Amino acid sequence: MTTNYYRLPQVSNSDLSWLKNQLYPRENISDPTEAYAFGSLIDAMLTEPARVDYFKRTLDGKRVKKELFENAVKMKQAFRRDEFCATLTENSDGQKISIAHDREYNHRGFPFTLDVRCKWDIWREDWGWGGDIKSTTAQTQKEFEAAALYFDYDRQRAFYMDLQGAERDVLIGISKVNHRVFKIFINRESEFYKRGQDKYLELAFRWYLLFGKNKHEQHNH
Repeated sequence: MTTNYYRLPQVSNSDLSWLKNQLYPRENISDPTEAYAFGSLIDAMLTEPARVDYFKRTLDGKRVKKELFENAVKMKQAFRRDEFCATLTENSDGQKISIAHDREYNHRGFPFTLDVRCKWDIWREDWGWGGDIKSTTAQTQKEFEAAALYFDYDRQRAFYMDLQGAERDVLIGISKVNHRVFKIFINRESEFYKRGQDKYLELAFRWYLLFGKNKHEQHNH
């Protein structure tokens, strides 16, 4: 499922991240591979537990370093202890894929369409909204909110909300350092949402001008 998702032809928020990095390269960015792998482990523990073997300490059959695995377990436990997080994941769909064809957008008065996709960490069909889980080095709510803007999590959440037509959303951070759980609640009046929407519309419009309305084979990442 995961591999197939990334091969889909629709444009995703990750594709917009790729485009941003081509247009505005950042210097001295550390290799994100290990961070992504760790984030995938947390996501799997919380939303796709069948992928994790706690006895062998593996994710999808691949061995995980003992200290990383044990830290992920503590983070999972912190998430489960949080009353809201526990409620959110009850009766939820983990890793739900949403696809929209010919989705209409408007950037500064110029209408255009894209075929788009996203994959929700958590989706509550009965609520009509969901959220995303991030592992973070932040140790306070303020630090997590700053990290969310730096890493364009606002863009991701606005992109997901608009694709699905969700009125609300939540971004959840679990600290790798002190295992605190942070939450940013979002609606369409939130500055977080509005700023994120501005970010993704600019990149989506540039994508449309450069490549057309879908992914084709422009790049692989």
